[in-house]
Amino acid sequence: QVQLVESGGGLVQAGGSLRLSCAASGRTFRRYAMGWFRRAPGKEREFVAAISWSGGIRYYADSVKGRFTISRDNAKNTVFLQINSLKPEDTAVYYCAVDILPQRLGVPTLYNEYEFWGQGTQVTVSS
Repeated sequence: QVQLVESGGGLVQAGGSLRLSCAASGRTFRRYAMGWFRRAPGKEREFVAAISWSGGIRYYADSVKGRFTISRDNAKNTVFLQINSLKPEDTAVYYCAVDILPQRLGVPTLYNEYEFWGQGTQVTVSS
């Protein structure tokens, strides 16, 4: 049974940092790209960042570029999202997800390109 568990969310002041983790189990994910999405209150889920299966390609939404960094540790089946210079508009539930295709060229950025999802971790940024 595939399971993704996010952690590392919390309440932080604007300008602060958090490091989100997503631990995957039930399958070896080293051949799959992984991504992060978020859903803010009253809004639809939006793409945040993705990393290719090899780790060589990283892609970010314009709204987080320069502040967020995605990385992965294939030995631990874990993907991370380092989020710096947090803004109140970053407040959302953050979800990690696994690509539906193995060894994709590039990275997936659309919701329906991902097969498995975690339950999410809440990030709240106070002003």
